[in-house]
Amino acid sequence: MNNLLPKLIILDRDGVINYDSSSYIKSPAEWQAIPGSLEAIGMLTAAGIKVAIATNQSGIYRNLFTFRTLHSIHQKLLTEVKEVSNGEINYIAICPHGPNDLCSCRKPNPGMLHEVSQKLNIPLDSNAYFIGDSYKDIEAAEKSGCTPLAVRTGKGEATETKLLSLEKDIKIYDNLLQAITTLLKVNK
Repeated sequence: MNNLLPKLIILDRDGVINYDSSSYIKSPAEWQAIPGSLEAIGMLTAAGIKVAIATNQSGIYRNLFTFRTLHSIHQKLLTEVKEVSNGEINYIAICPHGPNDLCSCRKPNPGMLHEVSQKLNIPLDSNAYFIGDSYKDIEAAEKSGCTPLAVRTGKGEATETKLLSLEKDIKIYDNLLQAITTLLKVNK
């Protein structure tokens, strides 16, 4: 890590900010923040760091929920971030496609990260971070040129096992709050 504050933190959503579900998060009622995640976003906002989300949402492709429902879920997320920590999400990129669609946005492809970079006019380099819980998140970060970090929440424990088996030197934290607290402390 360098000694500059990051310019951009991109977060995966399910398993990083909120609890994940094998049956998908299909409504605002099902969206529940992981303790400390909203506070972590508030810490980034207070430090002047742009925050974005890049999230695969194949539940749309699978007809489990609509774009309107997804918008409502994200409105709940944005409202809670603001109310709990005065935090702000500057952009949300979604991929509504299925796993077999040949799109450039679905992680592990880096399309959503490039979209965030373009929308916020911030380059993806070693001073931009992508924090995820799955190996696909790590791959998307590496393909985009930003720095990958992982958390043990969500699919994180399986991801940690894979990272160790591949001998990948990716920092992994217990949760988003620990990752952000460490990142801000190290880069002061």
